[in-house]
Amino acid sequence: MKVCTDACLFGALVPSGFIHALDIGTGTGLLPLMLAQKNPQALFDAVEIDTDAAEQAKENIAKSPWAERINILNIDVLAFKADKKYDCIISNPPFFKNDLKSPDAAKNNARHNTSLELFQLLAVVKKNITDDGMFAVLLPFKLINYFIEEAAKLGFNLAHQILVKQTFKHKFFRGILIFTKKEMQFQLQETIIKDPEGSYTTDFAEALKDYYLFL
Repeated sequence: MKVCTDACLFGALVPSGFIHALDIGTGTGLLPLMLAQKNPQALFDAVEIDTDAAEQAKENIAKSPWAERINILNIDVLAFKADKKYDCIISNPPFFKNDLKSPDAAKNNARHNTSLELFQLLAVVKKNITDDGMFAVLLPFKLINYFIEEAAKLGFNLAHQILVKQTFKHKFFRGILIFTKKEMQFQLQETIIKDPEGSYTTDFAEALKDYYLFL
């Protein structure tokens, strides 16, 4: 699976300060690698249902400076039984619901909700999160309101919403949502990836400066 710009932005904008983190659907291991870089005390469990993707994630992490802090689990998260609860859970889930599917089953699992429905994701998060933990998720803009409503049914409060545009002229296409069990003052933020000249915006460059070699 390719590393997408919006996934990189997501990893860069997840708040710091946690110790035990769970990544649901880690793919190539991008998110735990990014978060391990900026959270030197954090430990990560990263779950991936696809065997090839999990093996790729293991290779990527083995070559990184943070290999001892990231544990890749090749398992369906619905069958995952943790021995602890997590103060940070992150997910870039399959989200192309009802869109045209690829003939490649692995891509379908990664891009479509064939293996994990969004309501199932929320149930897994509720089961595994601490009372003062946070849950961060990257979603298409069209699914944001639905997901917020479903999360509220399980007692999650939306603490921070970041809406993402490709350029000033484009409509919002992604949303980064950060939930907590405790009520917090809501924050709304907008981020644009590229300026009219096609260069990265100042906000994007500031967020990704520790991760991109060239901005």
